[in-house]
Amino acid sequence: MHRARELSTPLAPAPWQRTALGANLLAPDGGLGVTIFEEMTTLAVQTGAINLGQGFPDEDGPAEIREAARAAIAAGANQYAPGKGLPELREAVAAHQERFYGLAPDPATEVIITTGATEGIAASLLAFAGPGDEVLTFEPFYDSYGAVIGLSGATHTTVPLAAPDFMPDLAALEAAFNERTRVVLLNNPHNPTGAVFPPAILQRVVDLAARHGSMIITDEVYEHLTFGVSHTPVATLPGAADRTITISSAGKTFSLTGWKIGWLSGPGELVAAVRTVKQFLTYSSGTPLQAAIARGLALPDGFYTGIASALEQKRDILSAGLRAAGFDVFSPQGTYFVNVDTAPLGITDALDLARRLPALVGVAAIPVPVFCHPEGAERTRSLLRFAFCKRTEVLEEAAERLATLRGRL
Repeated sequence: MHRARELSTPLAPAPWQRTALGANLLAPDGGLGVTIFEEMTTLAVQTGAINLGQGFPDEDGPAEIREAARAAIAAGANQYAPGKGLPELREAVAAHQERFYGLAPDPATEVIITTGATEGIAASLLAFAGPGDEVLTFEPFYDSYGAVIGLSGATHTTVPLAAPDFMPDLAALEAAFNERTRVVLLNNPHNPTGAVFPPAILQRVVDLAARHGSMIITDEVYEHLTFGVSHTPVATLPGAADRTITISSAGKTFSLTGWKIGWLSGPGELVAAVRTVKQFLTYSSGTPLQAAIARGLALPDGFYTGIASALEQKRDILSAGLRAAGFDVFSPQGTYFVNVDTAPLGITDALDLARRLPALVGVAAIPVPVFCHPEGAERTRSLLRFAFCKRTEVLEEAAERLATLRGRL
């Protein structure tokens, strides 16, 4: 007679626990904590606060792209897309890379479409990193990086980015590399700091990766959202092309974050390895949306310069309110986000202030320490991140509310 097999607690952390630990979601008792985004959103709803925590626009993207999706649905594009993505979107991605950067990936073998950049990052990391490897990122880091590195079983190492400019120290960067550095995961323009790394810093990363035999995965979702500086794709730099996977998506460029249409490009053998993992995650998704994004990528240059200009104006509106609040404001060169130091107001714990801010002035933000390991969290203890990818009138109201903070503390 067979007895039911009892589930036992393994000695090593389970994959979900490694994932949670990597994203700073593992509670002290080993249970699953609540994300800071969920916590801040709940507080915003309870208090009626303007939510400048999570980075998503409150306006839809271009009408012609949305109409193209409707037309594709009506025309019957509702079944699986090929695992690599629709040919027309792969061709549009390749054309985009050539148009803006002079890169010429082969759409048949060097481009795949993913379920958002998030899947592209996950599939790439899971394809190449595992136990015994190290994955190097800058810190603060986007939370999904820590989660997937943890899931992979690799060790997450970091190089700090310090205010006011959030540029890495080159000596610290070099010291962070070793023979176990399997992957360098870059985010440029950088979330959460808003930094845009110049070619000299990116070239140093490439040179160090070449010296240590590391590959580069680069998350460039904010590529078109820079202010007064140009975005340099890592793959355009000498020595980078044969070791770099480049990832981007439609969500940020076209304000269609819910569509989850992303893509990646790189050398055929690397892309094939990523596709091997990707096909067993989602296989494919968003067939009619893929067709619509192909249309979007062909929009004229004026669209791309216009979205950056409009976002820069929004950055300045919110920044004025943050300065009036008494914060030290670090003006970003790109992305959706502006960071501030709360220390001038005598505050040393940004997490505590973030929890109080919705009730104090009716605005929600995210504390930067949640994007760090413990040492980095201590270093960024007084920093808060605000999103300015909202309607102008919403930002103006938020700025007015923030200006009253000093008197309410």
